[in-house]
Amino acid sequence: MLNRLSYFKKNKTLKYGIPMLLLVVGGSFGLREFTQIRYDAQKFRKKLDPALEAKINPEKQAVILEEEYEKLQQANLDGWKNIRGPRPWEESREYQEQQRARLNKEP
Repeated sequence: MLNRLSYFKKNKTLKYGIPMLLLVVGGSFGLREFTQIRYDAQKFRKKLDPALEAKINPEKQAVILEEEYEKLQQANLDGWKNIRGPRPWEESREYQEQQRARLNKEP
């Protein structure tokens, strides 16, 4: 019996290998549990915005499309003017003042 105990103490595989294997396999299971807790907490914290949820859910999407269509019907699409924005090398304030002056002169 004493011979067997001394054999187990001297055997490097039993002394270092088995604890290492237990650490790797046990760590894998432990990490899986901790990451699952993390993702569950993220799901709990992330409640979707009603507008964002409507974009994802096709049943609610029709309602949003109808609302946008009504907004477009109320908008005045015939009375607009195309105004060119300033180029990167132009000073924007000076150019905007020129554009406003031109629009005020036109009937």
